[in-house]
Amino acid sequence: MLKSPAVLVNNASLYYQDKVLFDQLNFHLAAGQTTCLLGSSGIGKSRFLHLIAGLNANSADVTTCDQKGLAGRLTYMPQTHTLLPWLTILDNVVLGYRLRRENKPYIQARELLHKLGLGEAIDKYPAQLSGGMQQRTALARVLLEKRPIVLMDEPFSALDSITRYYLQELTACALKNHTVLLVTHDPLEALRLGHHIAIMSGEPAKINYINCEFLDSPPRSLSNTELLQWQAKLLQHLQEA
Repeated sequence: MLKSPAVLVNNASLYYQDKVLFDQLNFHLAAGQTTCLLGSSGIGKSRFLHLIAGLNANSADVTTCDQKGLAGRLTYMPQTHTLLPWLTILDNVVLGYRLRRENKPYIQARELLHKLGLGEAIDKYPAQLSGGMQQRTALARVLLEKRPIVLMDEPFSALDSITRYYLQELTACALKNHTVLLVTHDPLEALRLGHHIAIMSGEPAKINYINCEFLDSPPRSLSNTELLQWQAKLLQHLQEA
């Protein structure tokens, strides 16, 4: 069974364009569960993911509960798809394996692309795809990595409602027992997918968990009446943040 550790972020400090986004910020990601992070645009959610992934020079003490660290155990899906325009969709999906000079799992990649509705686009190039198809390709690349720790920045934002609902469910099942931090602007999406929900707010920003108690586990059905009740409460939290 996959063992995904808890991730601890301590004393995070982040400065952007002479503005203090965070100062001594602490955050905890539960082991083997999905945490959804909400907050207003520009508050620093994407920058926070960059910080955890080690993609900027700002300071933070990021550790795991098993003391093994994040190296080689983390995969990250940014808002922009970051597909290489000279590679086919299939080769973009196996890019991580190519860069590491590992055997490329083409069979699994093809199967995953078919599940994501991209079976007819395997041999096409990114410029030949719509924005939603490009986002699904980036999602396939992340899922194929099968890393225990996953950071995702609005992974379903470019999708239509029906496709988004289907891929939320597929992703939640594929990442079961992984430690996931998912940034979203959609309260309903957070309620569907999150074991834990947190809101980033303030200047400098802090992160506070919202105590949402559900009887069932993600991915939750939209027919769950609790979701609509909590959606109204979560919107109120966001307005007051």
